[in-house]
Amino acid sequence: MAASLSEREKALEEEFSLFGDDWELKYEHIIDKGKKLPPMSEAEKKEHWLVKGCQSRVWLIPGRNGNCFNFRADSDAIITKGIVAIILELLNNLTADEILKFDGKIFERIGLMQHLSPTRANGLVSMINTIKNYVQPKS
Repeated sequence: MAASLSEREKALEEEFSLFGDDWELKYEHIIDKGKKLPPMSEAEKKEHWLVKGCQSRVWLIPGRNGNCFNFRADSDAIITKGIVAIILELLNNLTADEILKFDGKIFERIGLMQHLSPTRANGLVSMINTIKNYVQPKS
């Protein structure tokens, strides 16, 4: 069984606590996470999948496996690619209800929001909101 959102958040907090207050190491870790994202072909990088509100170009493609949602993503910026990788690590293979309850406060708890430029922080929020819009039941 997949880990719950709270278990994933706890694991991420523990992971980031290993680096103490060294934000250079934390950024390297974020970049490494981005490098591990499965590659997205140029053909998949359509305008339709671009996240609006991001300074960098971020493509986010939704998918589904039963009741759970899966997303694939890529970005043209290394830090942003790492951030989207973390978001997917937290939210992939969860139900719509679980994703819609996600408050994003984990990014404050690990100190990331405080270490992002305002435009990058807005982009992070835009990525989360885009995912929530995809899973929102359509009436």
